[in-house]
Amino acid sequence: MDRPVQVPSSSTSCASGSCGACGSGAAVPASSLTLRISNMDCPTEERQIRQAVAGIGGLASLQFDLPARQLTLEGTSNALDLAVREIRSAGFEPGPLEPAVDGRDTSSCDGDACAVPLASRPSQPVYRSRGAVFRIADMDCASEEADIRRALEPVKCIEGLSFQLGARTVTIAAPEQALAEALQAIRGAGFEPMPLSSPGKDADDSTDADEHGEIKSNLPRLLVALALATLAEVLAFAFADSPVAKALELALAAFAIYFSGWSTYRKGFAALRQRRLTINTLMSVAATGAFLIGQWPEAAMVMALYAIAELIEARSVDRARNAIQSLMALAPDDAQVRQADGSWRSAPASEVAIDQVVRIRPGERIPLDGAVSAGTSAVNQAPVTGESIPVDKAVGDAVFAGTINETGEIEVRVTSEASNSTLARIIHAVEQAQGSRAPTQRFVDRFAAIYTPAVFLLAIAVAVLAPWVADWTWQQSLYKALVLLVIGCPCALVISTPVTVVSALAAAARRGVLIKGGTYLEQARELRVIALDKTGTVTEGKPKLVHWESVSGDQAANARLAAGLAGRSDHPVSKAIAAGLSAASASVSNFKALAGRGVEAVVDGGCYALGNHRLVEERGQCSAELEQKLQEHEQQGHTVTLLMSDAGVLAVFAVADTIKPSSRQAIEELKSLGVRPVLLTGDNAATAASIAKEAGIDEAQGNLLPEDKLSAVEGLQGRHGPTAMAGDGINDAPALAKADIGIAMGAAGTDTAMEAADVVVMNDDLRRIPEIIRLSRRTHGVLWQNISIALGIKAVFFVLAIFGSATMWMAVFADMGASLLVVANGLRLLSNGPRIAGSAKPGTSQNS
Repeated sequence: MDRPVQVPSSSTSCASGSCGACGSGAAVPASSLTLRISNMDCPTEERQIRQAVAGIGGLASLQFDLPARQLTLEGTSNALDLAVREIRSAGFEPGPLEPAVDGRDTSSCDGDACAVPLASRPSQPVYRSRGAVFRIADMDCASEEADIRRALEPVKCIEGLSFQLGARTVTIAAPEQALAEALQAIRGAGFEPMPLSSPGKDADDSTDADEHGEIKSNLPRLLVALALATLAEVLAFAFADSPVAKALELALAAFAIYFSGWSTYRKGFAALRQRRLTINTLMSVAATGAFLIGQWPEAAMVMALYAIAELIEARSVDRARNAIQSLMALAPDDAQVRQADGSWRSAPASEVAIDQVVRIRPGERIPLDGAVSAGTSAVNQAPVTGESIPVDKAVGDAVFAGTINETGEIEVRVTSEASNSTLARIIHAVEQAQGSRAPTQRFVDRFAAIYTPAVFLLAIAVAVLAPWVADWTWQQSLYKALVLLVIGCPCALVISTPVTVVSALAAAARRGVLIKGGTYLEQARELRVIALDKTGTVTEGKPKLVHWESVSGDQAANARLAAGLAGRSDHPVSKAIAAGLSAASASVSNFKALAGRGVEAVVDGGCYALGNHRLVEERGQCSAELEQKLQEHEQQGHTVTLLMSDAGVLAVFAVADTIKPSSRQAIEELKSLGVRPVLLTGDNAATAASIAKEAGIDEAQGNLLPEDKLSAVEGLQGRHGPTAMAGDGINDAPALAKADIGIAMGAAGTDTAMEAADVVVMNDDLRRIPEIIRLSRRTHGVLWQNISIALGIKAVFFVLAIFGSATMWMAVFADMGASLLVVANGLRLLSNGPRIAGSAKPGTSQNS
């Protein structure tokens, strides 16, 4: 999904003038950096950011755009780097809008300082960003991503950096020399980057294949390591006093550690060289310490069990992170394309150009986005919009890649390339959302950063002080300290949140709902009010003739006259009248549109007009009786149009925008969740009140311009608290940006709507909103269940390790069990079936 980009000021340059494009010895001018801060949307948060960066030398100016959640910084490169760090430390997530520095040629770079520091470089660029893509098989959690980021900090002239943990890939935009230095830095951190083709579908495919290959190649090796460790344990138990058995134990344990622990040692000691403590550091130190004090079988068992647990955990996490990738397989690889001579030829969908015509037979999946150019059919759009009932398609109607043509053969004129289809944008939107950390995840990461060193210090204290304060030998103290290191591994804690959040994002995407990050997923549970736009959100957005009656003259003749006049007009109200009348239209001549009033023409030799209340007044044909009739209709929210002759009013037509069948149920569900719905519309107050009453909404505000809707949202936030705004994502953009959560309705195939909001409902079913709130609340519950499980198990084993007889392999089992428990608990969010659990009352329809 593309985001609007803003290229930093051209004043940005290399600090030392060492990049090839900058020349040597250049002065250091000020740089400009525009950031999007997704969780900055009110003056209080602006003030917090100002306080966070106050006093930074070299920071020239700050420009805030709260509705767009953007901040533009100007200053020296070092000041920008420090400012981004301080903003992150304050609990915000700044991300540049542009994946590359600018259009400079940075093909040569001698490695000296470049102007844009790594902390200020993009972390989540648009998915078509340029750069080399590398797969890092051992990178599967946020802490390892952080390790790689820190390793790349000293590398200069990196223009863009993007991580996809689900695919275990990193995209690096940099000149050739800087790229080589970056890869060497990643290897120095204990990871092995492997080049991939591109960040698109080919890369995904190769990534998938690599993952299966890794499982097949690693599992036998780890099973051999486990068998060797188990045999060493048996020898230690059965032949404790035999020198030969001890020598064999040592050899078996050494081989077991070699087979299972190479990756852990590589990453662990790389972290130690960088003076950091990580999960791998704890396990490396624990296994090494056990081996050195003669606990060879336990050292081997610790490392083998840990490696197997990591493998199982990685596959479980992949299931969550790659759940949405299954959608990509929905779009067929090939398409039947019409040739210049009218024949049809099969071609790869990725090679089909815009405006070419493809043919889809009944039962086939549609390969590309487009518009029907011939034929009619019913199309199952569930993969994109979540609709459970097929939608009828005729010439001119839009269709989406991955949906299923069910009944008739159709021809489709392609409107988007395969890489930019609605389905592809959905997938990449969710991938980007996966990289956005939720508030709970940020809390856990900060906690783990303190927790890991604290456990290490506790283990040292036990090893050094216990012989002095307790009746333990030095070997007992050291062993217990090593057990503490093993059970203190924060893996279960660190992984508990991302798996849960990603599972929830994928579950929502399968229902046609895109939630752009964990922040909005968690915030949805706190909503107290939701402001709803009327047209297209609560109502159908398509005027219909709901009532008409003759005032004088023959009813059939009046219907014929009105059909003739309405059929010549392009006004939506006239179209609704023409569509609602079954009578054949009369012959019309001298047709004339009356701006803001209606139309008039000669029909069957007589002069007639079709217009609004104002036109009736101007013609002097209004009466007290007619005024009362018009007032009754207007109070019901109807738009009234009248058929007039020179003699007087012949008929009255009432047109209204009807309530969607799903709206009433959605409003009831919102109320049951404690969320107050409020209707905001530009229509008159009478229409607003009528529609609100029909939908079950207690508060309605009418006659609102876009800026009035923004003010209304501000007022709701001030009176009630967290407020969402649901609209079409275009006309309601100011209010969507101001709301705590902006929800774009009916955004399938619409780039602008997908960009404008924090949550995108691909179809126009209002019932998706209470589903989102329920999912948010359930996700929050699972998050804290996982945190409690991870910390609870560790607390029990901490006590057993110090005061009981817990062994190292028992500690590994406890840590592995905690990790698998939290992963399985998080994956429950994926198993809700075709709909999010609890989203409707028993017996209610789920049809869209």
